[in-house]
Amino acid sequence: MKTIFITGVAGFIGSNLAKRILNEEKDVQVVGLDNLNDYYDVKLKEYRLNEIKDFDNFNFIKGNLADKETVENIFKEYKPEIVVNLAAQAGVRYSITNPDAYIESNLIGFYNILECCRHYPVEHLVYASSSSVYGGNKKIPFSTDDKVDNPVSLYAATKKSNELLAHSYSKLYNIPSTGLRFFTVYGPAGRPDMAYFGFTNKLLAGETIKIFNYGNCKRDFTYIDDIVEGVIRVMKKAPEKKNGEDGLPIPPYAIYNIGNSNPENLLDFVNILQEELVRAEVLPKEYDFEAHKELVPMQAGDVPITYADTTPLEKEFGFKPHTTLREGLRKFAEWYKEFYM
Repeated sequence: MKTIFITGVAGFIGSNLAKRILNEEKDVQVVGLDNLNDYYDVKLKEYRLNEIKDFDNFNFIKGNLADKETVENIFKEYKPEIVVNLAAQAGVRYSITNPDAYIESNLIGFYNILECCRHYPVEHLVYASSSSVYGGNKKIPFSTDDKVDNPVSLYAATKKSNELLAHSYSKLYNIPSTGLRFFTVYGPAGRPDMAYFGFTNKLLAGETIKIFNYGNCKRDFTYIDDIVEGVIRVMKKAPEKKNGEDGLPIPPYAIYNIGNSNPENLLDFVNILQEELVRAEVLPKEYDFEAHKELVPMQAGDVPITYADTTPLEKEFGFKPHTTLREGLRKFAEWYKEFYM
């Protein structure tokens, strides 16, 4: 039985990945780690965990990724073949006010994972990077061949650091590792700090939503099921170990974008969201949306556009995200009605 270790298993991507694996893979044991912190509503994390906790081949450990002993004990006991590191302090804006959380989780936590992959060899380390590493890049769509030396937030800098650390460990210790740059992930039971979720909460409370850059932002919204499908395909195909002409290992290291390759204007996104919230009866038909919208300047740490070039993912794994924004927001609105109302 193969063991897959997923960090951040109560998080949005981690829980959906675990659920898909547990439902579809019979010869697999999933070990999940999460500290269930209160960055956002813990009830949401508990809800996600409840959907997977009863599987016989699932083991949950409550603990902090930055605690080296906790992480090492998991590797010692379960000896995972595949590690999927999704635990991280997320959010661009929060990194401006709470930088300590990012250093602890995204740097120290990731270092602990790398050290354990070094001392307890694994078949494949897959880890979450982010579209935010593209920072101030002007060329679009964003390609993994582009230079990413212009982070505009600490969050982005920590994610780029993860890629650099993984590369060095792949080179030094021949650890097959793959980084995935996710582009604006959304869907049911997602993160409340993301725009679509936060907008819904505010509209329901009769508050005004702020649309940054006067609505001139574009985002490559990627539905959660597409992200999970991409992660699963990548997990199963580790970069090949081989030596160079000098006899030393060529780093078995890869980076891919997972995005929809179809950036949506923020104002169009808000219009679709409001239509789906009315359709799902989260908001009444006569709701005055115009009275609850405010166009404001760009906020520090944000970028005007994200747009993924997913050609390598398509070529090597035969996969391209395909869920339309309306489909995805419809599923979110229906879930929101069921969960909160």
